[in-house]
Amino acid sequence: MNVFYIDTSSSYLYLAILADNKLLAYQNKKYDSDLSKYTLVEIEKLFNNANIKPENIDKIIVVSGPGSFTGIRIGMTFAKIFAWSFKKDIIPITSLEAMAYSVNQNTLIVPIINARRGYVYAGIYENNINIFENQYIKLEDLLKYLNTLGKKYSFVSNDKLFLEYNSINYNPDFVSIVTNVKDKPSVNPHLIEPTYLKLTEAEENLGNKNDN
Repeated sequence: MNVFYIDTSSSYLYLAILADNKLLAYQNKKYDSDLSKYTLVEIEKLFNNANIKPENIDKIIVVSGPGSFTGIRIGMTFAKIFAWSFKKDIIPITSLEAMAYSVNQNTLIVPIINARRGYVYAGIYENNINIFENQYIKLEDLLKYLNTLGKKYSFVSNDKLFLEYNSINYNPDFVSIVTNVKDKPSVNPHLIEPTYLKLTEAEENLGNKNDN
């Protein structure tokens, strides 16, 4: 089975093509605000390096967020069009799942993303099972909850904010991610929605106006 993996939910571009769980080609590069400019170019390079045609992909795995609102839309739009055009299976996963599945530690795994103003996007995983629902939460509250569990835990992040917590730098393990999610049921590409976990700033402002 040939799998195409795409994650544009952060300032990094994560791409991979795997055949029967063997990594054929990948991209792992930080682009910051230039990510939208290079995504299509890098996807074309990826397929050339893997020596595979888009129509020979069997399944697409796309990261639906949380993360950068703009970045999420880039990857989701491409994946949905790809799946619809070539009539391919598509599976959405969260960025927090991808982070958790990329780490093999004998601790609780806490994938975490800075959501600013003291908030984070985070989940808690044990043996690749989500034991604390992925959510938008105050960092202070997350730390308090972790301390009640009485277990060692490891943050996973590529944000320098969490270095003081001895966080593990996120480096996607494409084989592990695909292995953990490839058998999930496929979703109609028209029904896939971004996983924001919080309202956009525009939605929050609208809600505030309606409350007044």
